Amino acid sequence: MRSGHLTVIYLWLYALFAATAAQAQSDPLPSWNDNVAKQAIVEFVQATTDNTKPTFVPPEERIATFDQDGTLWVEHPMYSQVIYCLERVPALVKEKPELKDIEPFKTVLTGDREAIAKLPMADLEKILAATLTGMTVDQFEAEVSKWIASAKDPRWKRPFTELTYQPMKEVLGYLRDNGFKTYIVTGGGQDFVRVYSESTYGIPPEQVVGTAGGTTYGYGKDGKPFLTKDPKLLLNDNNAGKPEGIHLMIGKQPIIAFGNSTGDKEMLEYTEAGDGPRLSVLVLHDDAKREYAYGPANGLPETKVGTFTQELYDEAIKDGWIVISMKNDWRRVFAD
Repeated sequence: MRSGHLTVIYLWLYALFAATAAQAQSDPLPSWNDNVAKQAIVEFVQATTDNTKPTFVPPEERIATFDQDGTLWVEHPMYSQVIYCLERVPALVKEKPELKDIEPFKTVLTGDREAIAKLPMADLEKILAATLTGMTVDQFEAEVSKWIASAKDPRWKRPFTELTYQPMKEVLGYLRDNGFKTYIVTGGGQDFVRVYSESTYGIPPEQVVGTAGGTTYGYGKDGKPFLTKDPKLLLNDNNAGKPEGIHLMIGKQPIIAFGNSTGDKEMLEYTEAGDGPRLSVLVLHDDAKREYAYGPANGLPETKVGTFTQELYDEAIKDGWIVISMKNDWRRVFAD
């Protein structure tokens, strides 16, 4: 083959690769398939940030809320915070030996996963109250920071912070690039999530709204003031508690909200109740190969963790909410 022909081929290949790279750079959501869900998000952002359109929303009103567990990262087979609390039980019993023969601590100490999984909600609440309170706020943050840096998911054997959904992290970045303020609104513990929210999602602690407990102000022997975490519930940030938490902590209705379960229903309803353009989005876990499949919407397996009922699915369709199929709408689930 003549050198002139080779030059033409090389130039053609270079132009092809350059065009592909340029297209990838211009795509704000490269981990998404070009389906209805992606189009709806992009079109909503374009409509609300173009000041020549009647759908324009001023930057100060561009509030976006995201559930965490099951929406931003993996929640199966058990919420990460519950795993943290269970793993804290041995240390708690060492400090308080009288607990070793008392349920549910006695069952947790056996390490029997099946027995632990059968513990009723009331027993889990006892474990959460005992392991999340009774220490200073600084001590709690230090313990969670140490745990989150080393704890690994039982299936993937990777840190929980590496099991965030790449498509959703792209949405967070895309919204922020377009003047949106992003918040986590979670049923999980507010103090727990605040420890890693900024490094994991780019969301600072003050933009995390979660289930919150009381604190007591006091002084150390050196006269330095501190806060102690109390077993007193101030806000259960789940179901109707999510709109209540948004009002309390943010003070404005979101114009876009993302969730994945019945616990997020009221947050999406509250978002839709506002004036002007609104977008409500639910993640449906229907990809058992790359992540998990559970519902029971659309005939998916039943679950107590991140329940997505058929009633919720039907409401979403009726009200025009976007339902993301993890299997069909995401090109990839995790960063790698």
